[in-house]
Amino acid sequence: MKPWIQLAEAMAPDGQALVLKQRGHEFSIYAGGRDLMSNEDEGSSRALASLGCAHIKTGKKTRVLVGGLGMGYTLRAALDATGPNTSIEVAEFVAAVATWNTEFLGELAGHPLQDPRCELYIGDVRRRIVTEAATWDAILLDVDNGPSAHAHAANSALYSDRGVDQAWQALKPGGVLGVWSFSDDTRFTRRLEKRGFTVEVNPVPGSRKGRGKHHVIWTASRR
Repeated sequence: MKPWIQLAEAMAPDGQALVLKQRGHEFSIYAGGRDLMSNEDEGSSRALASLGCAHIKTGKKTRVLVGGLGMGYTLRAALDATGPNTSIEVAEFVAAVATWNTEFLGELAGHPLQDPRCELYIGDVRRRIVTEAATWDAILLDVDNGPSAHAHAANSALYSDRGVDQAWQALKPGGVLGVWSFSDDTRFTRRLEKRGFTVEVNPVPGSRKGRGKHHVIWTASRR
């Protein structure tokens, strides 16, 4: 078996160390020594966008917020699922991850950052969520391994009662909050329902050995 080669390392604003590694055709990003994502997670990352944008009509002018650039698969799928009148903003907490997409990873997802419909924001996605009310047709969060497994401690606020309420306020009526997770979390489902979302818990095929047969994507509609 080929050994892992470290391609780059960076420090997140909260002091968390991120490392990009490659082994053959596989790329992985580690956060604080924990396996955060791989290009073998492509299927479930794309599913977040296809499920979260399923309600969007391709001819309509829409706005989508993607939380977490990662390796670009969710962003690419959001671009593919929506039309030419859609504007998609992707918020990435760590500037180096955007650089890695330019230098090492862009080809994996077809260079989504080069799409003119895409705008890159370096910073906490929560800041974009709270900026304007009734702004987004879809908010897609792929920033952690789930509501209970955070890549960065500050992300816990995204899944709290207040965070769920802020997502509700940021969505247009009929808008959808999509959240990727390594596993199910019934407490988070109840939190979404308590706020008034119509919630679907969607199991999607897992991508890697040792990561479980299925991952979970919540689609929560502001009806």
